Amino acid sequence: MSDGLFEMPGAGAGAPDIAFAGEAAREGGAHAPLAVRMRPASLDEVVGQRHLLGPGSPLRRLVEGSGAASVLLYGPPGTGKTTLASLISHATGRRFEALSALSAGVKEVRAVIDISRRRLTAGEQTVLFIDEVHRFSKTQQDALLAAVENRIVLLVGATTENPSFSVVAPLLSRSLVLQLHSLGADDIRAVLTRAIADPRGLDGQYTVTGEALDHIVRLAGGDARRALTALEASAESSLDGTVDLDLVAASIDKAAVRYDRAGDQHYDVISAFIKSIRGSDVDAALHYLARMLTAGEDPRFIARRLMIHASEDVGMADPTALQTATAAAQVVQLVGLPEARLALAQATIHLATAPKSGAVVAALGAAMADVAAGKAGTVPAHLRDGHYAGAELLGNAQGYRYPHDAPDGVLAQQYPPDELVGVDYYHPTDHGHERAVGPRVSTLRRIVRGLRPGNPAR
Repeated sequence: MSDGLFEMPGAGAGAPDIAFAGEAAREGGAHAPLAVRMRPASLDEVVGQRHLLGPGSPLRRLVEGSGAASVLLYGPPGTGKTTLASLISHATGRRFEALSALSAGVKEVRAVIDISRRRLTAGEQTVLFIDEVHRFSKTQQDALLAAVENRIVLLVGATTENPSFSVVAPLLSRSLVLQLHSLGADDIRAVLTRAIADPRGLDGQYTVTGEALDHIVRLAGGDARRALTALEASAESSLDGTVDLDLVAASIDKAAVRYDRAGDQHYDVISAFIKSIRGSDVDAALHYLARMLTAGEDPRFIARRLMIHASEDVGMADPTALQTATAAAQVVQLVGLPEARLALAQATIHLATAPKSGAVVAALGAAMADVAAGKAGTVPAHLRDGHYAGAELLGNAQGYRYPHDAPDGVLAQQYPPDELVGVDYYHPTDHGHERAVGPRVSTLRRIVRGLRPGNPAR
């Protein structure tokens, strides 16, 4: 996770394992980042997440060393996932191993499992913490299944992405999914107040005005790590031990965009982006595009969403929308940022201002629903493949009529299975290009189905 001033301490290649965050803080002392120094040392210091930490709750029992269920901690950055993993590492009678999905592979996973299996024979259980578990491939996640099911390891996975979409179903079914919420303003204020006074933090050496504190709380957007990093940056800029609103504003050279490329805001903002395009609000769509680009979103992700949207919500109402979106994706690939931002903006404007139709989605959905309901039927004999020995004896490809032999290139012939003859899936709207497509579709259906002109196609 990286967003400028609020970059996660220690993130990136070569960062120390999260399991050793406490040791790093002790060794670094005052030089360790404030967010690391102020990591709660006990459950009593944890703020927020009251819905998960009540007496007898699975998470509390796990932290206190009596729980036995593997868990997936799901929530935005700065809400305590790493903290809880660190607390679990001190649970009575358990060894702690940590892997980062950014650097570990199947080999490292299996090595930890082998060590844990040997420990278990000696009566010692291992907690395996995997940070950013959603970044593990399916193969890597599958490698954990047997160990989790047989409780060779007690898995604690941290993820900013919804596990329902990012974790394989077998692993998901073997774990408790616990959702952490963004911290409230009062929670963030409590974290900051403690950091100002605590010997591990600023040790009372700075006076922070109420306005400055309020501003940092707003900037944090529910992320304790952001709040502490902003406080630390402001304190380091103070010449007289006072942190006021002007100093906070000067220390933070640009507004923190409340957006995490791997977390909930990633989905919220892209959802708002697509819905703004669907709703034909070009200005809102450009706002969300700018927000994603400013936050460092992968432009390829934006381009993929535009291509999907071109078929999903514009469709045949403007067939050129897909061409524009695809061209923008090519510009992203061939040119890259920053110039590709203009192509993404052009595609956004095109799609937002284009006539809309959901007929493509509805048509495919109706067809797939029939297939799912068992309405597959046998392919008509005259449409079957005839390019192999014995096909003619089976009656395959016999009687097929070649449309190009007809003057208009269209002729009467059965194409769907018997039980789907006469079923209409595609219903053109009267929006944009589909206004012209509609009558043509009706004409084609009448010809193909052998109906007299003027008769309904069904």
